[in-house]
Amino acid sequence: MSNVPVAVVTGSNKGIGFAIVRALCKQFPGDVYLTARDPGRGQKAVAKLQEEGLCALFHQLDIDDLQSIRALRDFLKEKYGGLNVLVNNAGIAFKVHDTTPFAVQAEVTLKTNFFGTRNVCTELLPLVKPYGRVVNVSSMVSSSALGGCSRELQQKFRSNTITEDELVELMTKFVEDTKKSVHEKEGWPNTAYGVSKIGVTVLSRIQARMLNEKRKGDHILLNACCPGWVRTDMAGPQATKTPDEGAETPVYLALLPSDADGPHGQFLSNKTVRTW
Repeated sequence: MSNVPVAVVTGSNKGIGFAIVRALCKQFPGDVYLTARDPGRGQKAVAKLQEEGLCALFHQLDIDDLQSIRALRDFLKEKYGGLNVLVNNAGIAFKVHDTTPFAVQAEVTLKTNFFGTRNVCTELLPLVKPYGRVVNVSSMVSSSALGGCSRELQQKFRSNTITEDELVELMTKFVEDTKKSVHEKEGWPNTAYGVSKIGVTVLSRIQARMLNEKRKGDHILLNACCPGWVRTDMAGPQATKTPDEGAETPVYLALLPSDADGPHGQFLSNKTVRTW
């Protein structure tokens, strides 16, 4: 078993994820795993970094596939006895003008962005070693979407006592409400991506609380962040930040020094804690 520290970035064959891997290759003192659904694309991305003189390793990961998540879990357990840095970056978004029915967009978007991310956390968080760092890449859209929720929903999502089960129930309800075309009547905003990222931010707050309760002495720091509006396939060419700039806040959180006692359970953008 290797004593080398290990970092894993989900959805990292392109865009912000790829830029996060690049930065970690330069700054993290250990093995950095680039992961992707498609091994071909993943290996290609690793080769691209190699051309830059950077060494990333590849492991297949499709966060929509529980078997794939568990294969990565078993690999990390066996080879490293755990995990030091986890960056949950994998996510999807439909384009603004996509004509796919909204209920389908809601189901597909939440399946990956919320439920997939949650499954990764369920399987990998127990492996995180003392002084580990966990970063859930959310979005400022989660803030604006929260503002578009009914007061009742806002209270639930801002609650300091909401449980993971209650959050799952709410995310499931959103999908069901879209299928019945009653989501707006039920107090939801008209953005599946926004709701999925509310889920990620609130999940992060819950997970940080759980770490405080169950592993207080382990000094693990877990946060959600917004990378900003980044020029990627997802956001398009009009966006204001380069992927390397978008990677700055996630990388900052992934590399918080071992003597840091915060931020923890926060939502950050531009390396600054934002009010949720």
